[in-house]
Amino acid sequence: MSTFFFSGKNVSSRAQDILSGIVPLLKLICLTVIGLLLAHPKTQLVPRATFRLLSKLVFALFLPCLIFTELGESITLENIVRWWFIPVNVLLSTVIGSFIGYLVVLICRPPPEFTRFTIVMTAFGNTGNLLLAIVSSVCHTKTNPFGPSCNSRGVSYVSFAQWVAVILVYTVVYHMMEPPLEYYEIVEEEGVEIEEVNVSAHDVSRPLLVEAEWPGIEDKETEHCKTPFIARVFNSISSYSQASLPEVDLGGETGGESSSPRSIQCLAEPRVMRRMRVVAEQTPVKHILQPPTIASLLAIVVGSVPQLKKIVFGYDAPLSFITDSLNIMGAAMVPSVMLVLGGMLSEGPKESTLGLRTTIGITVARLLVLPLVGIGIVMSADKLGLLSSADPMLKFVLLLQYSTPSAILLGAIASLRGYAVREASALLFWQHIFALLSLTFYIIIFFKLTVDNVQGMP
Repeated sequence: MSTFFFSGKNVSSRAQDILSGIVPLLKLICLTVIGLLLAHPKTQLVPRATFRLLSKLVFALFLPCLIFTELGESITLENIVRWWFIPVNVLLSTVIGSFIGYLVVLICRPPPEFTRFTIVMTAFGNTGNLLLAIVSSVCHTKTNPFGPSCNSRGVSYVSFAQWVAVILVYTVVYHMMEPPLEYYEIVEEEGVEIEEVNVSAHDVSRPLLVEAEWPGIEDKETEHCKTPFIARVFNSISSYSQASLPEVDLGGETGGESSSPRSIQCLAEPRVMRRMRVVAEQTPVKHILQPPTIASLLAIVVGSVPQLKKIVFGYDAPLSFITDSLNIMGAAMVPSVMLVLGGMLSEGPKESTLGLRTTIGITVARLLVLPLVGIGIVMSADKLGLLSSADPMLKFVLLLQYSTPSAILLGAIASLRGYAVREASALLFWQHIFALLSLTFYIIIFFKLTVDNVQGMP
């Protein structure tokens, strides 16, 4: 009798564990399906322009409000020190993902022009909006396994890591996604094809993916954003690298007669340094200061100064009515993001020349292999005492950083650089479809690994 009782209890516990991992994703799936039905070409209940407007509201209003209200209230100088492993974990996941992406290149052998694309799509996951949506969905019920302040802590952890991901995207990813030199020369010889590329970048019917996480991207294009700029500069084959790199003029004040070739050679800027400076000038570092990043920095500043924090945050704070208003607007972030994702998926996968084998390889590496590596890294860091906080939500967020599909922002970068736009759209579509299964599986595992010590938490 007792054996039957314990057996039934174990079965019930396993069923509860499975439900705890499935239900949060079911909530997000419902929101995504609603967006898909509203934007589907056969129904067109909501036009595509409306979804573009909604994505702009998320980017410029809802997401910054959510980040500022949650991160600002949770952050302190002590927490900045305690949370040091969160941004480090983003860097680790990117480095390890790049190595796994290189293995995918060796095993799957994609077309040569997509070698860097394969590495980028494997290395850089969605550590922003999707993570916030998952955390909010998990914490939405009172019986969530992470305690009463689950959502506030989870959003704070995710927001604290976003600035690292943004810096990586606008520096490393931007240059890795430039068109390959050989491929660009082939296209350049075919005047018709390069004309199609330029037109599609400004076409109003382009995929919603392009603006899903970077609205107004068409205004960010520069003279060299769609060219193999780095390759031309460092290989000395570009007229820009030869003619536009300024030479040091030492003879302007002396008439040019007292300067010997030896002195010019000694005082002139080295050629490699010149080229690196030109590349740095073409890096869109200014785009790092987007509304979500500004909200993160402002929240860290306000939250770290006790005098400012007492004025802005708290029930009795003089400016509490402002933070309450921002909190109300921030609450619209998750449903809006999932509706936009549904609108993106409603467009379906685009034609891709990446190849089925490479597409499967990137998807398996990103959704199945990298999370296993992440489990080993996070649990090892916990055992070594690198995680100064005992909060299980911290470990949950760290594990999720290895488990999400490729960042949707990569599709925007691909469009900006004019490189692998259709391939990025198709790959992101299939990754988000199969992520429904992989995330359900890994969330159940993450609960088992992190929730054991939840009892007794404040």
